[in-house]
Amino acid sequence: MTAAHTPDGALLGRRGAGRRATVPLTVVFALVATAALAGCGQQRDDDVYTVLNSSTDDSYHSWDAATLARCSKQLGITIEQQSVPAAQVMTKSLRMASSKSLPDVIQFDASEMPTFAEAGGLTDLRTLGLSTRDIPQGIVDFGSYKGTYYGAARTVNTLALFYNKDILKKAGLDVPTTWDEMRRTAKELTRARQYGIALSAGGAEDGVFQFTPFMWSNGGDESNLGSKQVAEALDYWKGLIKDGSLSKSTVNWTQADVNDQFMAGNAAMMINGPWQVETLNTKKSLDWGIARIPVPETGDKSVGPLGGAILTVPNTGDTRREKTAAKIIRCMSSEKEQISYARNSWMVPANEKAADLWRKEVPELDALADQVATARSRTAKVGARWSSVSLALQSAFQSALTGQSSEAALQRAQQRATSGN
Repeated sequence: MTAAHTPDGALLGRRGAGRRATVPLTVVFALVATAALAGCGQQRDDDVYTVLNSSTDDSYHSWDAATLARCSKQLGITIEQQSVPAAQVMTKSLRMASSKSLPDVIQFDASEMPTFAEAGGLTDLRTLGLSTRDIPQGIVDFGSYKGTYYGAARTVNTLALFYNKDILKKAGLDVPTTWDEMRRTAKELTRARQYGIALSAGGAEDGVFQFTPFMWSNGGDESNLGSKQVAEALDYWKGLIKDGSLSKSTVNWTQADVNDQFMAGNAAMMINGPWQVETLNTKKSLDWGIARIPVPETGDKSVGPLGGAILTVPNTGDTRREKTAAKIIRCMSSEKEQISYARNSWMVPANEKAADLWRKEVPELDALADQVATARSRTAKVGARWSSVSLALQSAFQSALTGQSSEAALQRAQQRATSGN
């Protein structure tokens, strides 16, 4: 987000991760400070509730409309959907907070939620009666800030290695599981106009989302971008470009561009997410498979990023409406609704029981569910500072992948992330 759901998931997903407006935390504090007065600042219909989301894509909008229609019937209220582009959810929410007209539920990309929560703009879902039972701890953390559970996920996504089965079989090659194997395999599969692998290293959240599995699996950390481990991960990307296995155009590609390259036969493998499955399946001649992202050494854990959206209740000061908003979220994130949404979007249900049923329905994506099990939130360690870290990394990619040393680019990125500039 995307983004579909996310980059962060900007909402990472099928719609890609759009550029988001970075709003200074001081501005967020100022605008949400009066939000608690919203209950008395606007006349509201007692039986009409609003969900603000980023489901501007026709398919996602219709899926959410169907969910809200079912929840409206179940709860005996009217739930209206208001959709804006993913990059505008935060700014829209701030404008509504300023005018004391916040919606009852806001669907944030998880990477943006800490900024709103830090300013006191969200309500603890546990105090509203929402349980985290049967939700993996990583996904609970995904919707939490400083230990408080503010956001319930319906489905989540992460990244995986997609590969063209026919190309690998013809070359007599196995699916790689380590960095060395992936580099050798990508090099052997590079010929004529076909690159061995495609990934997004662009100057937007897409590229950062795709870098995190390499950084984290190598022991790197977003709180110390200047570390040896982070530099090694970026050097690995540089090595793929040096080999000719990865196009230099990767610095300009979004995740949607990467998928286009793979579908066109210009790449034998790619790093991407489940939001591409619907498009991949439109090309019947393409026999693709999916595997966990290779790790530095055999035995290392493949740690990918959790992407997607979370449902939050803004702090409006109207306790009665907030309790009803929590019931809306409970309905939207029920096991039944999670499975329904996952079937449509190819995401992984957040609830463990729902995810087990989903695995049986789509065994071809079983590796993706395994990757989700070890995935983590981008904001877990740096919270509301993630936007500064992301922007710093985006700049580092552009510098390092076009000639500058990884160490120098990342040292500057760490300085930038620390200063917030």
